[in-house]
Parts: sequence; structure tokens; C-alpha cells
Amino acid sequence: MNKQQLANKIWESANKMRSKIEANEYKDYILGFIFYKYLSDQELSFLKKNDYTDEYLPTVTEDDQETVKWVQTSLGFFISYENLFSTWLNMGKDFDVANVRDALSAFNRLINPSHEKVFVGIFDTLQTGLSKLGGTSGEQTKAIRDLIYLIKDIPMDGRQDYDTLGFIYEYLISMFASNAGKKAGEFYTPHEVSLLMSEIVAHHLRDRKEIKIYDPTSGSGSLLINIGKSVSKHTGDDNNIIYYAQELKANTYNLTRMNLVMRGILADNIKTRNGDTLEEDWPYFDDSDPVGTYEPLYVDAVVSNPPYSQNWDPANKESDPRYSRFGLAPKSKADYAFLLHDLFHIKPDGIMTIVLPHGVLFRGGEEGEIRKNLIEQNHIDAIIGLPANIFFGTGIPTIIMVLRQKRENTDVLIVDASKGFEKVGKNNKLRSSDIRRIADAVTERRDIPKYSRKVSRDEIRQNDYNLNIPRYVDSSETAESWDIYASMFGGIPNSELDNLSEFWRAFPSLRSLLFKAVSSEYSETAVDDVKTAIKTSADVTAFRNNYENAFADITAFLESRLLNNMENMVISKEESVLSADIFNRLIGIPLIDPYEAFQLLDDEWNKISVDLEMIQTEGFEAVRKVDPNMILKKKDGKDIEVQDGYIGHVIPFELVQSVYLSDETSTLHEKENRLTEIASDYEELLDSLDEEAKNGDFVNDDKTAFVAAEVKKALKAKELEAEILDVLKKYDKLNTEEKALKTAIKKESAALHMKTKETIENLTDDQARGLLKNKWIDNLTEQIAGLPDKLVNALAAKVLALSEKYAVTFASVEDEISQTEKELSAMIDDLTGSDFDMQGLKELQALLGGV
Repeated sequence: MNKQQLANKIWESANKMRSKIEANEYKDYILGFIFYKYLSDQELSFLKKNDYTDEYLPTVTEDDQETVKWVQTSLGFFISYENLFSTWLNMGKDFDVANVRDALSAFNRLINPSHEKVFVGIFDTLQTGLSKLGGTSGEQTKAIRDLIYLIKDIPMDGRQDYDTLGFIYEYLISMFASNAGKKAGEFYTPHEVSLLMSEIVAHHLRDRKEIKIYDPTSGSGSLLINIGKSVSKHTGDDNNIIYYAQELKANTYNLTRMNLVMRGILADNIKTRNGDTLEEDWPYFDDSDPVGTYEPLYVDAVVSNPPYSQNWDPANKESDPRYSRFGLAPKSKADYAFLLHDLFHIKPDGIMTIVLPHGVLFRGGEEGEIRKNLIEQNHIDAIIGLPANIFFGTGIPTIIMVLRQKRENTDVLIVDASKGFEKVGKNNKLRSSDIRRIADAVTERRDIPKYSRKVSRDEIRQNDYNLNIPRYVDSSETAESWDIYASMFGGIPNSELDNLSEFWRAFPSLRSLLFKAVSSEYSETAVDDVKTAIKTSADVTAFRNNYENAFADITAFLESRLLNNMENMVISKEESVLSADIFNRLIGIPLIDPYEAFQLLDDEWNKISVDLEMIQTEGFEAVRKVDPNMILKKKDGKDIEVQDGYIGHVIPFELVQSVYLSDETSTLHEKENRLTEIASDYEELLDSLDEEAKNGDFVNDDKTAFVAAEVKKALKAKELEAEILDVLKKYDKLNTEEKALKTAIKKESAALHMKTKETIENLTDDQARGLLKNKWIDNLTEQIAGLPDKLVNALAAKVLALSEKYAVTFASVEDEISQTEKELSAMIDDLTGSDFDMQGLKELQALLGGV
């Protein structure tokens, strides 16, 4: 299984196993055990690298103080052999919940003193919650055994970007968040929002050698981790980043530490605190040695997603240096208290990004005064309006605010990104193209119509320091309007044609080709076939040629990057290289949205990168591997895993069949199609019977299908009418054919399946590379090549809509109504009836405009 498949399997099983335990609680158990497995595997790997054989491992006990200190010094902790995760697995039925309690207690006792801030109490939530996994010791033991067997296959080695552990951990956190309702906000910032903030911060820090980053409401720690990953893409060094984190809730604080440690971050680079950010600020110091441990905290970047509009205590905070320059947030809304805390801790050349509710942009009172001071002292760099319903547990509109201590410019970039998202389940989600579009607009401070604008401080002053986004950026769609004259008399208003100005600029002669003037203000279409005229026009033909030339060697480029370099490339950086190439190719080509092309790349890259990770981890032989296809089946009321054939480890069976086994596949599909036709033939035969015939025993009670056995009896008896017997004979013949087809399909499907398996296992290197090209490159290049068609079709649809909009005028409708009334009035003259009928008809004629 690749990492996504493994993550899905673990989530589905874990969600069933948690039974009535809330998702918000159960996450602490499964994530805690994953972390314990990680530490156990780390120690096991360390010991084996130092010549500890399987026979010698049982000697690693707490009694051997020399070994204890050696492991502690190297790893920061010590776990005896009897408490290793692998030992638990080997215990089988002898395993008991008591083993876990003893192990967690021993772990806390055997932490290296120099690493206490990282590890002390990290398993407290897990340890105290074990009793919730069952009412008895036996029930708890079973629940834990199920859990550890569920996660035993997660690899923990983190080789060459094959960060399966980190991926699964993040995936589980996100899935638990989606099931945790309002409590999700306590520990999770959606991955896409985290990535957006990371890209903005990483761009600002891209040239620095050593970096300090801080999250004062760290939750699961994902924000910090994503920023670290984004920054390291620029610096190439993961170990030059120091992570500071503070979190109020103890169980969430443990998540922060676990997540940071499992990402391979050096323990010396992890600085964490469990405390109330607004009450217990850094600098941090130990009570036993306040002078020697004093550490003022000024960092290169602060990122945070604090709880929205929560209560806090501003009493006696007037002299607090975090707030004294700007003012105190109201006690019912701590949003600006968190913001000012973050701002205080960034260096003069630092940056901060913070997620806040939309109300901080326009609420008055104390918040309005703080906002005014932030603007006048030139700290607000950008405001990004996010889509609604993007966070788990709340649908309120949110923003990201970007602030700096010192800035050269005095304006504020305002971005309305509320329209760019995809719907995923109940929530909205930023796509990769949305993230890239926002990040580019912010880092390059772009003015983009209906999207982003740099707003001067004077304009903000004129608006009384109200930063509500619609005041400055109108992203609303232009309302549909109807021209009165054109509605009455026809023609297309030139003003509405002007709305397509971006197309006319790109295709200078196209407008005059498509339209001719009927007056100074109105035009009409000059061609019969709009779509063909557009596609065959000189301008569009030249546009296509330019586009095709720009991408003429895209296949060769992708082959050189992906196929020729697959085993050595740095996967985490490769998408940036590919996207930069696509953006460069589109320079000078109008109308094509480079972010749409980037999304096509990203959609494919998400699949390609998984394959590359497996190839780099397992070698090129991974391409020739097949895996058992495991599915769940019900047995005795329980879901059990059984094998149902095979699936390609990297290469899909369907791709191999289309390329190398097309004849066999086509023959099989013909039989399957014929089977579908027979089902349709059955319906036709049944419909040909009258209702009386359908009452026969050879039709089921619902009168929806023939009964094969009864058809046989009726044919044998020969007592029915000839027409009915003829229908039954046809059915019987079809039924015989159907049975033969099903037998053949089953046999040929199995044969094709096994032949596909053998084909994959015996691929030559050139064949394997060809299939990778099919899978990775051909689909992407085909989609990119189709962008001009998509654009031209959109233009044709707009032009047709305009021509049809005023094709039927009110005047023509009125004429048609008048003509119809005259015809109806004339027809009344031919009617006869009683005196009362005739008086009524005469009145109707008068209403219709008759005599």
C-alpha cells in the first residue's frame, strides 16, 4: 500500500474501533500509541546500528545503567527491551494493559534531564485515558491490542521524503478534526490554510541561514511543521530552524511535542511550553534558576490560529509591553490580544501571520482603537479574506492578517480570496491553485481586478480605519442587465460586447469578423456558425500556434525531469521546478490562466509523487511489483480482510491492459457489452406481452422479469398461444446465451487478470518507463494541450448567449400574440351554441380584438 492507502485503512479501522468514544478523545489514544511506536523503533534502530543483535537485545534493561545513560545521551530517552513496541507485538496473548501502564511510567522516569522539556509528561493523556478503552482490564487489553496491531505497519524510518509517518499522523489529525465538531478548533488548522501561511512566511525568510519560528497557540504543531518544511525548500537545511511552541490544553500540548519530534526535528531545536499565552508570556525561565535560564524570545516569524473571540482578563495589563503601545482588547474578545502578543515577539525584520474572525476588521470600541494604532504605526502588511466554512467546527468568515515590525511601504494589500475553493463534504477547501494565487498576490503585492488591491493609508483613514474587505475590493459578479431598446427591437448592445474586451484585445480582428453594426450603439452577428467562425479565425489560429509552440517540448522536458531523474530527484522541491516551467511557458500568452494550468499539474503531481516515493524507497523494482488486493467481507457479523486478486504496486492493471493486452481486453469488453444488450432485450420481450400474458407463471409476481424455470415448463407443455410461445423461445435462447457469456466472462476475466499480473512482473525497463510515461506525463500534457479549446469554447458560449439574448424581441412576441388572437377570433365565427353561448363568445372576440 502507498501512504494514502495505508492512512485510509488505519482511519477507517480506527473510526470503527473507537465505538462510543468521542473522536476528540480517541485521537489522543491512537496518536499516543503511534508516537510510542516511533520512539521504540528509533531506539531499536539505534541499537541495531550499534551491533545489537536480536539475541543481545533482551539484555537492554533498566538494570544496565551504563547502557541506560548511553541511550539517554544519544536519544534523550530510554526504553527497556521489555517495554519496546515490538516486544508488545511478540507477546501475543500474554500482552496486557499492565504492560502499557508500566512502560509509560518507566518512560517518564528514564528521560534524559536535558530533554525533559521535550518528553516529560508527553504520555500523560494516554496514560490517564487507558481506563476509557474498556470497563475491565480484559476489555482495555483487547482495545489496546487491536490498536497496536492496526498501526504496526506504519514505517518510521523517514527515508528520502518517504514521510509516511508524518503523512499518516497529519491525515489522522485532520480526519479526527472533521469528526470532532466544534472541538476541532482546539487542535487543528486545516492543512491548506497552514500551507498558505507557510508559503507567505517562507518567502520572507528565504535568504536566512538560521531561523526561529513561534506558534503561541500551537495545537497539533502542524503550522510550525509546514513552515519549517516550506523554509527548508529555500535553505536546503532542516536543522537550522528552532521551533518555539506554547499551548494551553495539556493533551493538545502533547500533540504538539509528538508531532515535532516525529518529523525528525532535533530535540535541541524544540522549545515548548504548556501555559496560557496571554497570562504567562515568554521569556521563559526555570523558577530554580531564573537568571541562568532567562531567554528573551524574539523570532523571525510567528504563526498562529488562536481561539476566536474568547474571553480573557485584561486587568492590570496596561503596562504589559505587548499591549502598551496599542491598547487592550475587550475582555469578551481576545483576538487583538493574541495578535499583539504575536507582533511583540517578532524581530524588526520578522513577519507574522494570524488567523482571525472577520469582525476584527471593522468592530469598534477598544478594537477599533487598536486597529487604528496598528495602521498608523504601519504594521499591517496584508489582509486575506478566506472562503466561509473553511475551518472544522465553525462556519464563520475568517481572515489571515500579515503583519511586520518594519515596512518600507505604507499601504495595506487587501485580498478577497473568498470565491476560490472546492467543496469537500460539508466544508470548503482551498485548492493548490488558490493557495498559489493568494501567496503570489501577497508576496508580489499585486493589484488584480476583483481580487486584490493596495490601499493607501489615506484611503483607510477616510474610511475611519474600517478594513472591511468589500469597502476596498469588490469581488462580486456583475449583475445581469437587459437593454430596453434591444429587448424591444433587437440587436446586441455594443456596451455588452465591450464586456468581452479581454478577448478582443487578445484577438484584435475577431470582433469585426463576428459582428456588424446596425447603428452606432448596436450590432448583430455577421456569421451563421459562431463557433466555427471563432475556431477558424486568423487570430485564434495564431493564438493556438503560439500556445502549441510554447509547449512543443513539454513532453521531453517532463521526461527528462521525471523519468530520467526519478531515483535521485528531491521530491519535495520538484513540483516547484515543474510549475515554474509552466508559468514561464505561459508568459506572453493571453487569456490562459496559469493557475488553472498549475492546478492540472498539482492534481497529477499528487499521484506522481506517491509513485516516486515508492520507487526511491524500494528501488525501480517497485514498478514490477503487484500487491494482494485486500477487501473487507462480512463473516459471522464481522468485517474480515480477504484477498480479491491483485493490484499494481505502481502501475495500474487497466493501463497495462490498454497498452499490452488490448486484444484480450477488447474481446472481454465485447462480451460484457453483449451481456448488457441481453438485459435490454429481456425488457423488450417482456414489454411485448399483454397484461393477461404477464399473469402467467413464467413472469414473476412484480411483472418485472421472466422466471427461467417456468419458461422451460411452458415451452415443454406447448399449451400457450403461438405468439407467446415465440416470445418465450426468444427469451430461452437469450437466457442460454447469457449463461454461456457469464461463464466465459468469468473465465476470461480471471485469465486476463493473471496475465496482467505476469505482464507487470516481467516488464523490461523500457516497457516500465513507457508505462510510467503514460501514467505520469501523457494525461497531464493532454490536459494542458486542451486549455485553448476550453477557452475558445467559453468565448463561443458567451457570444452565442449574447446573440440569443435579444434574438426574440418584445415587438415580435407582441406581433405573434396579435396574429394568434386574430386567428382565434376568426375561428369563433364558425362556432354555434345557445344564445348564452353566443353572447359569451362575442365578448371573448371583443377581448381578442375582434368585432
